[in-house]
Amino acid sequence: MTDTKIHFSLPLPDPAATSSLTGRLTLQTPLGAVLSESRIRLLEAIDRCGSLNRAAREVPLSYKAAWEALDTMNRLAPEPLVERLTGGRGGGGTRLTGYARQLVRLHRAMESSQQDILDRIGPVPDDADAPTLRALIRRLGMRTSARNQFATRVTALSDRGGLVDVRLQLGDAEAAASGPTLLATITPESAELLGLAPGREVWALVKAPAVRLVVRPARRPPPGRNQLAGRVAQLRPGATRTAVTLDLGGGESIHAAVDPDIAAGLQPGADAWAVFDGDQVVLLTFG
Repeated sequence: MTDTKIHFSLPLPDPAATSSLTGRLTLQTPLGAVLSESRIRLLEAIDRCGSLNRAAREVPLSYKAAWEALDTMNRLAPEPLVERLTGGRGGGGTRLTGYARQLVRLHRAMESSQQDILDRIGPVPDDADAPTLRALIRRLGMRTSARNQFATRVTALSDRGGLVDVRLQLGDAEAAASGPTLLATITPESAELLGLAPGREVWALVKAPAVRLVVRPARRPPPGRNQLAGRVAQLRPGATRTAVTLDLGGGESIHAAVDPDIAAGLQPGADAWAVFDGDQVVLLTFG
């Protein structure tokens, strides 16, 4: 679990002028910072270049500094951020894991949304009201108990008898043609309040107990129901429920909490489908 620490920086005071707030976002664990702007740019460069050496030159960083930053991130992150490739025509290289790509998207989305909120405040006096800024920071530090948190992009909205079905694409634009999709069912008032339109980036939250797992999918799911194909990646038995992670492909996964008798029919590597209704999906935007 990481705590998000947000540092605000202001231009040098000018008695005759006001200052605009800017934000700096750092993801930090009790053992130290995991993600900062320079580390995010390093991960993005690795994703583009496929090589730590070339990525370091692009940032720019020395190879030693880049290697140490990458090693620190891998030690502090709950899952590996990079994979080492050996052999092949290119002689090997380094690439990001799906988890790392999701982490980068999360950081950039929060960074952009944070700045949107700060921009709405507009210019502030150099003696800005500290309680107001503290309240803003607390708001940006919001947490959620939903186990499944997806960075998505709206692809379509359609009316369904007084409700709105929102089709969401998981993953980045490059995966849009083949990546998994979600369906969220909300009221027209909520769609208007969130300013939803094709291309809008939103977070989709689904609690794990709301997700059912089946080994035989329905040929024609009812309207408003999600049915995501995946492969069982992990089972973690508990006293009353078994936590199951389903790999959806493209670096995406979904978590479910199922009864032991359901879990008994599942094995790591087996095909399964995550089933949940669109009205179980909560949409979240920043700003």
